Amino acid sequence: MASLFPITTNMNTIFAVLLVFVGCCSNVVFLELLVRSFPGCGNIVTFAQFAFIALEGFVFETNFGRKKPAIPISNYVIMVTMFFTVSVINNYALNFNIAMPLHMIFRSGSLIANMILGIVILKKRYSMSKYLSIVMVSLGIFICTIMSARQVKTVSEGSEEQDVHAFLHWLLGIAMLTFALLMSARMGIFQETLYKKYGKHSKEALFYNHCLPLPGFLLLSSDIYNHGVLFSQSSIIIPQKNQAFVTVVLLLLSFTCLFLRYLCIRGVFILTTECASLTVTLVVTLRKFMSLIISILYFNNPFTAWHWLGTAVVFLGTLIYTEVWTSVRGALRGTAELKDKKSE
Repeated sequence: MASLFPITTNMNTIFAVLLVFVGCCSNVVFLELLVRSFPGCGNIVTFAQFAFIALEGFVFETNFGRKKPAIPISNYVIMVTMFFTVSVINNYALNFNIAMPLHMIFRSGSLIANMILGIVILKKRYSMSKYLSIVMVSLGIFICTIMSARQVKTVSEGSEEQDVHAFLHWLLGIAMLTFALLMSARMGIFQETLYKKYGKHSKEALFYNHCLPLPGFLLLSSDIYNHGVLFSQSSIIIPQKNQAFVTVVLLLLSFTCLFLRYLCIRGVFILTTECASLTVTLVVTLRKFMSLIISILYFNNPFTAWHWLGTAVVFLGTLIYTEVWTSVRGALRGTAELKDKKSE
């Protein structure tokens, strides 16, 4: 049975790249619109995403539950526990004075977290270029974190006790992002181990990662219900020169959380099946950078020269990690050798 937007094996890779950029970048914009207008709406956003992807997978991947999983359910339970924890904590961190640009920059350190846990758990060893990328990405995140901490102190207006409370509140958000980053890296290593043992089943994993956690949202049912009522009775403001009001917030929620999120994840899935891991990593990295630029320009987020420097260092370190320069140099060398052979 075909899935939504059926993809053939010979589909052009450009289509997948467009899905990633259009789906993921648009999703970030609509998500920030919701977070700015309805602080604390992370639970209902996450629930909507999980429910839609689980429903699509139940129909098109498991054939209404008739298809048995290739990987034992017990392994998916472990993976889902990690996945659910990371998703919820990342959303909650936005409620602790964490700006969206810092949120995206911090999460861009996933390569570094994966490498560190790979060294500790899998006893892997890497080249000097890989270790250099660790230093650069860590330095970039450190610069942006320190600059954001200074902004928290500056923006806070009140007594010294209130300033300390605001800073500690922000520090708790940073701790949540750090924990989620390490947990996400651990999940990646666990998933890599499963794929080596049972084979690659990305679409199946996508379904179970979104289906099995659904009962856990019962613990958050009151918050989800309250925000559902709030969405149906409220308006949302879109920041532009002439502010416009959108009264149908549920339509906005469903568009961002269902359609755009599906496009984003589906595009990444196509890339993993059609392209080398280097290409996938590079596309995802550039998508994060594009989302960061859109967030800064559209929402007028405070971003100093130090933030720009930290961002540049983070993404330069990521590119070094993916060995883009080596691949480009090899391609150019191959082209030159081909020309030499033709000239002979």
